[in-house]
Amino acid sequence: MSALTDTRNQLLARYARLDARERQMVVVIAAAVTFLVVWLALVRPALNTLETAPVQRDQADAQLLQMQAIANEARQLRALPPVPPSVAEQVLKSATDELGGKAKITLQGDRATLSVTGINGEELRKWLIQARGGARARPVEANLVRAGDGYNGTLVVSIGSQQ
Repeated sequence: MSALTDTRNQLLARYARLDARERQMVVVIAAAVTFLVVWLALVRPALNTLETAPVQRDQADAQLLQMQAIANEARQLRALPPVPPSVAEQVLKSATDELGGKAKITLQGDRATLSVTGINGEELRKWLIQARGGARARPVEANLVRAGDGYNGTLVVSIGSQQ
């Protein structure tokens, strides 16, 4: 016989030797432990899911609305006529000048590289809005590192006329 069978037989023999009151206590304790296991393993996780589902649904709805707004903005930008490269360069230089000494722009063909030092997120966001709206520039590469209260690194945008 296996060790499990031996242990089972020993427990049954021990249970048979107990008084009726002690057997009743064992049954009650076993029922309580079973209830606890079922509660912790099955019921409580389901209740947690029911409690958190509305919040998660609201978050998903908010993300969906945000993605739809971004998609609408992309459609609007695609519908705009292309900007001549000279105008695009002028817009990018103007937007970069507004950042002061925190940024420098380098233009090479159909790409522009913005090098930033200590720029905060809001300033970068405003620059990107100006670059996308005024120059029809599209970000193609970003190498930014968090540094203190701002960012250091480079942002490459494409200023070609292809949409």
